[in-house]
Amino acid sequence: MKNTVFTGTATAIITPLNAQGVDYKKFAEMIEWQIACGVDAIVVAGTTGEGSTLTDNEHKEVIRFCVEQIAGRVPVIAGTGSNDTAYAIDLSKYACKVGADALLLVTPYYNKATQKGLYESFKAVADVCDKPCILYNVPSRTGCNLLPETVAQLAKHPRIVAIKEASGNLSQIAKLISLCGDEIDVYSGNDDQIVPIMSLGGKGVISVLSNVAPKETVEMCRRMLDGDTAGAAKLQLEYIELVDALFCEVNPIPVKAACAAMGYCENYLRLPLTPMEQQNEEKLLAAMKKVGILGE
Repeated sequence: MKNTVFTGTATAIITPLNAQGVDYKKFAEMIEWQIACGVDAIVVAGTTGEGSTLTDNEHKEVIRFCVEQIAGRVPVIAGTGSNDTAYAIDLSKYACKVGADALLLVTPYYNKATQKGLYESFKAVADVCDKPCILYNVPSRTGCNLLPETVAQLAKHPRIVAIKEASGNLSQIAKLISLCGDEIDVYSGNDDQIVPIMSLGGKGVISVLSNVAPKETVEMCRRMLDGDTAGAAKLQLEYIELVDALFCEVNPIPVKAACAAMGYCENYLRLPLTPMEQQNEEKLLAAMKKVGILGE
């Protein structure tokens, strides 16, 4: 059995941006609030962190800053995946050098590699890095699906230790867990499937929801880990409307609007992302008020 990077809740944290660049003051505030609320890990510069529109220097600096701000209190997982394997290797090496505890490697997008290509790409990164690697399967964004049989092959690599599963396909995830056993940890990549995936043996979630509801997401996972499935399911259902609102437009558009409403960032995104449509933002803010995140 391999070492587990974290158990419970990892926040796929936003990157506060403004017209001048990254707002590191707000970023530090956001990190501190997350840790105070008990999250078990932070994922930096992933999809939710707008890693795809950060410059190379910003991407590296955001990782370095996050590592230094957290200072070992919880694991830092750096988003270093790319559709260019050579670039993913360089960025992963940098993240390891500055002290990231693990790497999050998304399936190469746009290229739509074969399963052999996916295997070789992930293996190439894991071969040259000295930190644990978490695979990230999100076919709706990347155009390719990392199949359970390929994950089972990759799980034999000593540094490939986990997968963030955001396919939404519970049958596929069940097959993956059946094939891999304890050779790989599985994390939910969808906030509406935290309880279902953990009921199959998942170790927790890499969450967008926890940007705005960290205590509640942590509690949901802890209830599952403690065997209180009914209590966890109650929270899952209580927050399902908010989860739906957080994904009514492409992530991270809604969560950026939500965090801005809470004062943790400006509602600023880089093209091709644009701020939420008004009717959708009203739906999001109403869902936040319903669960008490925002006042009336």
